[in-house]
Amino acid sequence: MKYGLAFPYNQTRFVAEAAHMAEEFGWDGCFLGDAIWCEDPMIALAGAAMTTKHIRLGTMIVPAPLRRPWKIASESLALDQLSGGRLILGLGTGAVWMGWQGFPGEVVDARARAEMLDETIDILDKLYQGRQFDYDGKHYPVKLTLLDEQHFPPRPVQQPRIPLWAPLIWPLAKSKERILKCDGLFAEKWGHGKPGEVTPQDVREMKTYVEANRTLSTPFEIVISGRTFGLDTAAQKDKIMPWVEAGATWWVEELWDAPKEKVLERIRQGPPVVE
Repeated sequence: MKYGLAFPYNQTRFVAEAAHMAEEFGWDGCFLGDAIWCEDPMIALAGAAMTTKHIRLGTMIVPAPLRRPWKIASESLALDQLSGGRLILGLGTGAVWMGWQGFPGEVVDARARAEMLDETIDILDKLYQGRQFDYDGKHYPVKLTLLDEQHFPPRPVQQPRIPLWAPLIWPLAKSKERILKCDGLFAEKWGHGKPGEVTPQDVREMKTYVEANRTLSTPFEIVISGRTFGLDTAAQKDKIMPWVEAGATWWVEELWDAPKEKVLERIRQGPPVVE
C-alpha cells in the first residue's frame, strides 16, 4: 500500500511547501482536485515538482470535458518532464454541482461528458506515443497526419505513457469498460439509483474484474480515499487493513477542506503503519 495526501483547493503556494514536507515525512504522493473555477492544479503541481525529488504528483481529478485533450496532453507532458516522470493524471467527467451553473456554455449532459472522457483517454494515449494518427471522435476529431512530426513535443519521461487513472463507478458497465483502458481506478459505487459506499468486497470484485479483462501490460493501481486524522496507530491499522487485504494499492488521505495547520499536522504524523 502506498499513501498519498489530497491537498485543499486554492492553495498553490502552500502546496509546494506541503509537498516538500510530505516527501520528508515519508508520504508517497500528493494529489490535487480540479474544478471549473479554481486555482489550476497543474500549475500548483508544477510548483510542487520544483520543491520535491521523488514523491508522486497527481490530479484527483481533471474534468476532461473542461479541457481539450491536446491541452491536457501539453500540460501533462510539461509536468511530467518538469518532475522527472512523477506525474499521475487522474481524469473524470467532472462534478457539475461544483459551480458549472456559472458557465452555461459548458456541457452538463452526463452521457456527453462520459463520451468526452472516453475520447480524451483514447487521444491522450495516442498523443503520448509521439506519432502521427487520425481519430474520428464525435467530440474531438484529430488529423495528426496533417502535422509534421518535427513539430511534436518530446514523448513523456514515463513510458509507455503517463499513468491515467479514472473513477470506476461499480458496477456500471460503461465505467467498467472505460477503466480497462486506464492504469488505475478511484473506487466509487452506484446502487439503487444513487451513489453508494464502497466496501472491501467491492474492491475485491473490481480487482478480479480488472485482472480478468484488462489487456494492457502496465501496472494497475486501486485507490481508496478516506480519513485517518486523529486516529491512533492501532485504529489506523484497523481502518486500512481491510482495504489492503482486498487489493487496494493506494490510500489517499482526504484533506480537501482542512485548514493549513491541520494539513501540516497530518503530514508530520506520517503515513499510516499497517504492517
